[in-house]
Amino acid sequence: MWKRASCSRDSREVYPALPLLKSDLPRTLGLEHEICLGTEVKRSVYNIHRQAPSIYIMEETIMTRFGEFSRRHFMTTVAAAAGSTLIPRTLLATPPQDPVVNTTQKDGKFVSRERVPWKVRPFPMKQVRLGDGPCKVAMEADRQYLHSLPPDRLLHTFRINAGFPSSAEPLGGWEKPDCELRGHYAGGHYLSACALMYASAGDEDLKKNGNTVVAELGKCQSALKSGYLSAFPIDFFDRLRERQRVWAPFYTIHKIMAGLLDMYIYCGNEQALDMVQKMAGWTAGYTGPLSYEHMQRVLSTEYGGMGEVLSNLYAVTGREYYLEVAQRFDKKQFFDPLASHRDELKGLHVNTHIPQVIAAARYYELTGDRRYRDIAEYFWDEVVSERSYCTGGTSNGESWNTDPGKLSTELSTNTTECCCAYNMMKLSRHLFGWSPDARFMDYYERTLFNHRLGTINPEDGTMMYYLPLATGYWKTFGKPFDAFWCCTGTGSEEYAKLTDTIYFHDDDSLYVNLFIDSQLEWTEKGLQVKQETRFPEEQGTTLSVVAKSPTKLSINLRIPYWVQGGSVKINGAPLSAFASPSSYLTLTRIWKTGDKVELSLPMGLHIDSMPDDETIQAAMYGPLVLAGRFDAVTKEMTYGDYEPKPGDQKKVQDIVADASRPTAWIEPDPKQPLTFNTVGQSQAATLVPLNRVIHERYAVYWKVNNKTT
Repeated sequence: MWKRASCSRDSREVYPALPLLKSDLPRTLGLEHEICLGTEVKRSVYNIHRQAPSIYIMEETIMTRFGEFSRRHFMTTVAAAAGSTLIPRTLLATPPQDPVVNTTQKDGKFVSRERVPWKVRPFPMKQVRLGDGPCKVAMEADRQYLHSLPPDRLLHTFRINAGFPSSAEPLGGWEKPDCELRGHYAGGHYLSACALMYASAGDEDLKKNGNTVVAELGKCQSALKSGYLSAFPIDFFDRLRERQRVWAPFYTIHKIMAGLLDMYIYCGNEQALDMVQKMAGWTAGYTGPLSYEHMQRVLSTEYGGMGEVLSNLYAVTGREYYLEVAQRFDKKQFFDPLASHRDELKGLHVNTHIPQVIAAARYYELTGDRRYRDIAEYFWDEVVSERSYCTGGTSNGESWNTDPGKLSTELSTNTTECCCAYNMMKLSRHLFGWSPDARFMDYYERTLFNHRLGTINPEDGTMMYYLPLATGYWKTFGKPFDAFWCCTGTGSEEYAKLTDTIYFHDDDSLYVNLFIDSQLEWTEKGLQVKQETRFPEEQGTTLSVVAKSPTKLSINLRIPYWVQGGSVKINGAPLSAFASPSSYLTLTRIWKTGDKVELSLPMGLHIDSMPDDETIQAAMYGPLVLAGRFDAVTKEMTYGDYEPKPGDQKKVQDIVADASRPTAWIEPDPKQPLTFNTVGQSQAATLVPLNRVIHERYAVYWKVNNKTT
């Protein structure tokens, strides 16, 4: 998200105001066990960058392969559009638990809007619960933070904007009354986080708080008329249309719409659905009179996931009009090169554009237009293989500043904005749903364990903006009531939905994607699967089955890219087959209560080098990025800023290593799990997983000199 100074910095814009052109003026307008060795991998993400194809390890066994706007004079248009969008409650199904699992009840039948359904689907989050482990710690810290936010303070600027009195203490940061992005968290991310936390953890208090905020926002929307709802004046959209300086009004509208839709999807709040439809009607009325060329100029200002939320609204309601409005947010200048498989990402603001690709993925699913799939797949491949760091994160100073594969000069205090990681993981779920290839989940795991779990403070639930990868700096977290950055918002959502990707399924099989202590209730199959693991301290996981009756089913176990060997046992008996790294091992049998699967996944040290300079290296252990951990920093240094002060850097020694034994300069500490020490260096250093570094300086990338030179 572009940062604006009305909240904290001196310059309020990053683009010049554009003149209003004449053309911009509105117009009228089987077997006991069957073992499968997984799908062949086109590209590994062992080092994130492109690799040679993986090779099958075919064991002797029975097996098969599976393969810039403003308010205009359109009140009548808006009112008509908003009115026409509301659908009778009798047509609404029980709220789904994931936007891609969207069914609408009509004439007693469930109807899906997906032209291209996912081949494998996530389970409703209410059917998966976390056990103890790092994900549970992050979720509970997030929950603690959400509980600390009083609804009256969240509602303050909305009420003021609607003409209602408010005596609540205003929030700070990006929710300050003079911040042009106000409302994005208070009326958007917060609602999504409450809804997600209710779905994933059954938190009734947060559901109640979310419902309270929805009801009060409903009063504000009624007072503002025409379906418009925001914490800032509607004339921000006049400035947007006329290309005058304004932050990102549609970005905030997207967050509010997404929050309301999530409150319907996960909590069944029908008022929220009515409200988001009215907002969609207002959006239709606002964008409709603009020429195509004018709308394209408007899209040069960040607009979040407007295309995605309008697509999801169509999927839930069946109103095709919403899909038409969604596609008004296609940015030709961005989509055309991707559709032609051209990387023209250099110079772009990263998190402005990832949500647009997520919208393209939804367009593909809802229209069947293959061009949108090409856009999403090519974009993902380019970002993951050419523009991502060892953590899975992407961006430097919020942008892509270089040609593909040129990252060695892109290490700073403001690398890898957290929102980018959130959205790349979200995009990865779509691609995995289309084609359950292990490389998507390899990337997802890498980003989850290194970037996402490493950017929430477990002590108080505060969150980071950037994850610095320049050597010798430290992590900084927003103050609880004085940040509310974009990354606070996506973080509040991320840690509330950590159950959403552990397991996927199709009609006849279960996919175990992530090694996270958890329990799954597959209600339709009468099956309970309990995953017990201390991963990543434990190098593997155990699955236990409880079945109402014996059930034939395939269980697909992800064999990650980083595994060094591996084995599997069923009910204590070793199997002679395994699968190659970055694939799925499929176990097909009749499962019954008491069945147990033990999966061993040995880890080892490996190096992730910069693609354009192999002497700049990060050390990894299994999926974990290791960081040299140095001296502690003060509380004052930890809280408040987007990033550490550039220049307040600890100088870190170069590493001397034998190129033929690239990991020999590190050895495990025999007394402490997941702790490593340098060997044969001029200064000793200790390395631990990056996600465990909270209040210390650290180093991820090291300059490594060849021992022989």
